[in-house]
Amino acid sequence: MTNSRSGEPRTPRGGPPGCCDVVTVPARQGLEAVDILRRGEAGDAMGPVLHDGGCTLGFLVPPGTAAGWDVPGSTCRETGGCGLHLPPTSEASIPEPPVEGSGWLLPPEDADLATDPAALREALGEAQRLIDVADSCR
Repeated sequence: MTNSRSGEPRTPRGGPPGCCDVVTVPARQGLEAVDILRRGEAGDAMGPVLHDGGCTLGFLVPPGTAAGWDVPGSTCRETGGCGLHLPPTSEASIPEPPVEGSGWLLPPEDADLATDPAALREALGEAQRLIDVADSCR
């Protein structure tokens, strides 16, 4: 088991292989969070990310995350282990996004990985602070 940015163990995936919950955020905040996660120490805590072509991004997180999700401006949809599934992939085959009308911003490369909820929570907070500072300069 790996550790999250907070030093706590990463949330175990549990449930059927490849199942996940989805944290949905506004695209601007989500894109900032993706950048923060990819360039930070928690780069290995980054899982697949969906986009809807416009207003929102969806971070795939371990099942059960929704029960304790409390980040303002975002929602976490629980799938109960039977909603979103990521089938095993190979480099030649990227699965269709599990949500109709969406596409992959970051496609799954390993069906066992999901975004670490603790690292995502921290990145979303930092992203919102960056957005607030940028908007105050206008």
